Amino acid sequence: MLNTETIRETSESTIKILLVEDHIMARMGTTMFIKSTEGFELLGQAEDGVQAIDLALRLKPDVILMDIGLPKIDGIEATRKIKGSGLDASILMLTSRESEEDVYAALSAGADGYIMKGSNLETLTSAIKSVNAKAGWLDPMIARIVLGNIQNGQNFCAQNNAGSSNGTKGENNVYGLTRKELEVLSLISDGLSNKEISKKLVVSISTTKAHVHNILQKLYLEDRTKAAIKALKEGLI
Repeated sequence: MLNTETIRETSESTIKILLVEDHIMARMGTTMFIKSTEGFELLGQAEDGVQAIDLALRLKPDVILMDIGLPKIDGIEATRKIKGSGLDASILMLTSRESEEDVYAALSAGADGYIMKGSNLETLTSAIKSVNAKAGWLDPMIARIVLGNIQNGQNFCAQNNAGSSNGTKGENNVYGLTRKELEVLSLISDGLSNKEISKKLVVSISTTKAHVHNILQKLYLEDRTKAAIKALKEGLI
């Protein structure tokens, strides 16, 4: 059953959210979280990929929380169609799927972030705010899984690096990233925010932002999530 809510007049700081989830208990729990979090507003809910596309185009949310395993059209295809429509909404995959194939497929479809169901509410809040700010988000658990598979030679894209000599960390750096930029990129891939990176490296937040800006420019990417995935896939870290 399609469930939409009347759009209320909100301040510019309010993040308007569309929830796409087919499991009723998960949908109820996430609904309660959104409604109880200051600065968030739930615009509507969809139970399948077709409804998700329709509501996204009609309600024009800031952020879409998208499950992958949906009826009719899965979350990855729904993401691809929504992004292809030109709608300026950030899509955060909220899912229990943790395989590399799902992660890469979702991000390739245009998803701005990937977070696991079961993450604590503080982490989910940060993820929503991050993708809304166009900064992207990659669940630390996913980053560790993908990195671990690459290091163990299990990555499904490993054939792309078959010509490298021994897979040493940073050996595939053909983008001119400095040692410090590679260090920052590694921390981004671990899911750290700019503030956390600054604290870990004992540098100012402006210095960290400058490093992130340079990294994105050199990798020809628009956000840090895609930078993390590219780094893991190509053996930059």
